[in-house]
Amino acid sequence: MPAVKGDGMRGLAVFISDIRNCKSKEAEIKRINKELANVRNKFKGDKTLDGYQKKKYVCKLLFIFLLGHDIDFGHMEAVNLLSSNKYTEKQIGYLFISVLVGASSDLMKLVIQAIKNDLCSRNPIHVNLALQCVANIGSRDMAETLCTDIPRLLVSGDTIDAVKQSAALTLLKLLRSSHDLIPMGEWTSRIVHLLNDQHMGVVTSAASLIEALVKKNPEEYRGCVSLAVSRLSRIVTSSYTDLQDYTYYFVPAPWLSVKLLRLLQNYPPPEDPSVRTRLSECLETILNKAQEPPKSKKVQHSNAKNAVLFEAINLIIHMDSDPNLLVRACNQLGQFLQHKETNLRYLALESMCLLATSEFSHEAVKKHQDTVITALKTERDVSVRQRAVDLLYAMCDRTNAEEIVGEMLEYLETADYSIREEMVLKVAILAEKYAIDYTWYVDVILNLIRIAGDYVSEEVWYRVIQIVINRDDVQGYAAKTVFEALQAPACHENMVKVGGYILGEFGNLIAGDPRSSPIVQFRLLHSKYHLCGPSTRGLLLSTYIKFVNLFPEIKPQIQEMLRSDNNLRNPDVELQQRAVEYLHLSSVASQDVLATVLEEMPPFPERESSILAKLKKKKPASIPEQSDQQKEHRLPAPQMGNSTTEQQPQQPAAVQVSVSTPSSTGSVDLLGMDTSPAPPSANTVPASSGFLVDVFDTLASSVPTATTTNGLDIDGLSAANNENFKKFITKNNGVLFENDLLQIGVKSEYRQNLARVGIFYGNKTSFQFTSFVSTLSTPGKLTSALSVQPKPVDQLVEGGAQVQQTFNIECVEEFTEAPLLNINYVYSGVLQKLNLKLPLFLNKFLEAAEMNSEAFFARWKALSLPNQECQKIFKAEFPIDVEQSKAKILSFGLSILQGIDPNPENFVSAGILHNRNQQIGCLVRLEPNLEVKMYRLTVRSTKDAVAQILANLLEGLF
Repeated sequence: MPAVKGDGMRGLAVFISDIRNCKSKEAEIKRINKELANVRNKFKGDKTLDGYQKKKYVCKLLFIFLLGHDIDFGHMEAVNLLSSNKYTEKQIGYLFISVLVGASSDLMKLVIQAIKNDLCSRNPIHVNLALQCVANIGSRDMAETLCTDIPRLLVSGDTIDAVKQSAALTLLKLLRSSHDLIPMGEWTSRIVHLLNDQHMGVVTSAASLIEALVKKNPEEYRGCVSLAVSRLSRIVTSSYTDLQDYTYYFVPAPWLSVKLLRLLQNYPPPEDPSVRTRLSECLETILNKAQEPPKSKKVQHSNAKNAVLFEAINLIIHMDSDPNLLVRACNQLGQFLQHKETNLRYLALESMCLLATSEFSHEAVKKHQDTVITALKTERDVSVRQRAVDLLYAMCDRTNAEEIVGEMLEYLETADYSIREEMVLKVAILAEKYAIDYTWYVDVILNLIRIAGDYVSEEVWYRVIQIVINRDDVQGYAAKTVFEALQAPACHENMVKVGGYILGEFGNLIAGDPRSSPIVQFRLLHSKYHLCGPSTRGLLLSTYIKFVNLFPEIKPQIQEMLRSDNNLRNPDVELQQRAVEYLHLSSVASQDVLATVLEEMPPFPERESSILAKLKKKKPASIPEQSDQQKEHRLPAPQMGNSTTEQQPQQPAAVQVSVSTPSSTGSVDLLGMDTSPAPPSANTVPASSGFLVDVFDTLASSVPTATTTNGLDIDGLSAANNENFKKFITKNNGVLFENDLLQIGVKSEYRQNLARVGIFYGNKTSFQFTSFVSTLSTPGKLTSALSVQPKPVDQLVEGGAQVQQTFNIECVEEFTEAPLLNINYVYSGVLQKLNLKLPLFLNKFLEAAEMNSEAFFARWKALSLPNQECQKIFKAEFPIDVEQSKAKILSFGLSILQGIDPNPENFVSAGILHNRNQQIGCLVRLEPNLEVKMYRLTVRSTKDAVAQILANLLEGLF
């Protein structure tokens, strides 16, 4: 069909109409096949097709593809459309490529070349089309080829605003898909200053890009903080008429405000007093505006207003430094607790959970206790009720523990099954943490078992037994209470376990009452025997043999029970063995022997509870960190056995009765502690934390543990990095950094100008690290001095696990600074950040060289120019020892040349420094003076600056 100007591709319209008029699927397929044959013939046979016709046929192919049919031709014609100067033809070409051409297609090189041409075009529409295509496909090839063109467009003064917006979002796409290929170092300051751009659209797009860059390398983009605060201040202090084009239902630039507030959450509170004051004023203004009457009744207005408010509250919580703002935020959230909108109630509860952990706002949160309890009972949405449970748990302290635990127990009877297990753990933790009267604690745990026994884990009932054994004042009460609980017609198996254990140890304390005489206790327990599983039956058999020691008068009845065929011929080998051995023990052993073998369990060593660890493992993000004041009160946490498995140990022999109790070894595995009786400190490190030592050499044993997770030194590097960093001048393997959460080790190998550096990240906790990202940045001149090829690391690091990341590095030219290793990960809902120097030194690329005295002195004299020599005289930092000095020089990468220097106490060395372009000869002479304890060090090299760098490194060794 000939092209008719303005006809809107009539042929395409007719084809679409024919498809819609088809009466059956077969008719549609027939019409499509006919059209495909026609288009194929046109592309093959008609060499005079103009741009309009190509566009029309490509559109038909695209429509057929969208109907669900495969298209195996027409791709080259679409690529040809990219060279057209007409907008509609170029647009259809890019659209077809974005939809049908894969990143691995053979045509991608042609497409990338066409995109590169359009990016250099002076027509902004063509530039935008190319950027949109890159953003849609975002392949690594595109990132590699266009990694400089797109940033240049973004920061160029000649680029119009619409193109800048597209460039920022396209760069964001490439950064997310191929962050290792985008060198942003040279563009950093210019991209950050886009936050000051006059066009709000550019600022909005740039804010998204900068936030992504900040997550990769926060230190490099720290300058964005003051600019973000300044821009935020201008937005929140403006009226909705000042930013008319970017005002959404009377809320000025809500999307940009949210982005800026999120960006600021990547950094601690600003150190500059003026910036900090201005940010506080912005947050106060946002809180004040939330109190104003709404300017519109439409839901869009309230949504935009609340989005900014909640993000501001998140920033206030993140800063956690201004008591006034925290209390105001709490009061504002309190108003939302009774809002008619369910989403607002949910968000309010979620944010108040975080506020409850701050010492400044904890009391303010407690004022809303009654409202939260009401929400727990009346909310229809289970997710909101779950947030209410989280908030009650977070706001609980000694003053309100009994009331909150009582309300949670009452709600537990009707709670949704999906949240019962979590509620049981939280009630058990609160009861233990804030118990002043231990009889109350026992009542709470027994009520838990009665109400929700199926959801009471072994850790919970292990724990109550440990505490009862360790406290004499509660043993009689516990025995009396479990005896009464066992009299209920329907009794949960966990209650039988607790009752059997406690009565076996302390049943004698209530035996004086005829209603709980020894025979009554035995019959009561044995009435539950046939209803229980094998593990509980084994525990009851251990209780019965304990009764033989406690109550000799009922020994015949117990022996008769043990002789029954149900026990002696039990199909379960464990139960059969126990019955046989217990029967034999009760028959043969004297009363003194029985008293020794079956004596009362001794108090358990104090240790931390495993219930909190189980709750964190189940749902890490929902467990707010308690303040130090809330951590002070801790019940004894004894260990119930020496096994190292999580399951209840089995006792095949009678002599093992003393440990045939429910083992607390679940807490061993959950917390990773040993069985030492010494009480652990508040920041106990898991016993598995030494798992990296076998990978590395003795350096690991001398590594100090950092006391902070995100602490920075004066250089902006994580604490305890510098001391370990210097040791790697002469070592290739070792532990680079270690704190309570993470151990980082290095294992490296070097060959001429190439290096392979393996970084080992060891999770020392029992919980997952999520969103684990590690990047290597080469600031300043390092970008040209080193070529780095990183391999990605797994984003999920399981508790106690170790993951490896490898960097292949090439030395291009000499360097003085070290690359920076930036590590971000989320632990228990909190973002952790580390900035470390990677131990990469110029001497690692040295190769020892051997030569005789003639060759040495000939080369030494040849290197006589001032810029080829560096000489240092310095005081010895370490005792002067010949063998140690030799070892240090050899480890540095140099040789030891014997018989060259007339003074045998002097050291003469040689080496060749390798980089990509050349080999640099290096000669070294070290002259120790034992009398004054000083050294004279002379280094000569064939290239400027190398001698100075090597001399500085060598000086630090002696």
